[in-house]
Amino acid sequence: MKEHIIDLPKKIVIGEGVINKTPSYLQELGISGRILVITGPNVYNIIGKSFVDMLAEKGFYVDYKTVQSAHIDVINSIINEFKDAKVNAIIGLGGGKCIDTAKYVSFKLNKPFISIPTVASHDGVASPFASVKGLGKPTSVKTKVPLAIIADSKIIAKAPYRLLASGVGDVIAKFTAVLDWRLAHKLKNEYYGEYAASLALLSAKHVLCYADIIRRGDEKAVRIVMEALISSSIAMCIAGSTRPGSGSEHLFSHALDLIAPKPALHGEQCGVGTIMMAYLHGRDWRKIRNTLKKIGAPTTAKELGIPDYYIIKALTIAHKIRPERYTILGESGLTWEAAENLAKTTGVID
Repeated sequence: MKEHIIDLPKKIVIGEGVINKTPSYLQELGISGRILVITGPNVYNIIGKSFVDMLAEKGFYVDYKTVQSAHIDVINSIINEFKDAKVNAIIGLGGGKCIDTAKYVSFKLNKPFISIPTVASHDGVASPFASVKGLGKPTSVKTKVPLAIIADSKIIAKAPYRLLASGVGDVIAKFTAVLDWRLAHKLKNEYYGEYAASLALLSAKHVLCYADIIRRGDEKAVRIVMEALISSSIAMCIAGSTRPGSGSEHLFSHALDLIAPKPALHGEQCGVGTIMMAYLHGRDWRKIRNTLKKIGAPTTAKELGIPDYYIIKALTIAHKIRPERYTILGESGLTWEAAENLAKTTGVID
């Protein structure tokens, strides 16, 4: 049996006002001195500046960079700027782009990474994988597991509700991701980890059970979604790959990112993709669709704001996004007619 290494976060904190305790958390983790904070311009104006000032008041020397995308050129620029600096930790403060950028920079500079999400829109907040643009195709790059995750429910609850609903879509995607993983194990003898798969499924079932509470969009809803996102991320840490969290539904979403004139949010697209892939797997796709409707997430092309043509096209090319990853879409993919029938049968298109 090959060596299987599991790296997990050392500290996970979720709750109201926990961002204000970041200095003490850093001290508990043995981090002091110089810190690099990577955030977004809007996040910096809203909470970033006060966060940087707070760290400085507590004796940390803080550099900060604002980024608008997790593009490899932006990332390399930061790496070059700080490769000779004696930075002791890198904090990602913000949404997915900030978290992914900080994650990749910390990996390249071999420094501890602290994840402080301000939205609960996808499971990248705790996973060891970063979505990096500019590498030729949508790619999840293996980086490093966050040393700590600090999720302030009060801050996340203030974000637009659409982002929270998107996070639910990304969690629900675990239903079909795990089915695809099992299929690859059976047909391609790919490694399959029962515990990691079970943990990912538990996350998906968690949001399914609490859809009514999530719909309220309050701090309790944030806690439920964040716990599910972190749990599914931990499943990926245990598996050593994105398999427990990313399958055919993610390939569909990545295909839309490539071809749609204006793609929707990642989790929104994954949610719609899960409806269709659950149908292909012969599972209860209606229950998934109804849950997404209940929480106010898109379930149709129209609600995604994407013309029907691109939904069908994405279904026909999704299998090419990561050809090494076997899913229910197979190695040949769907024909145009099969894709159109699938989308129509599940109500994604009229």
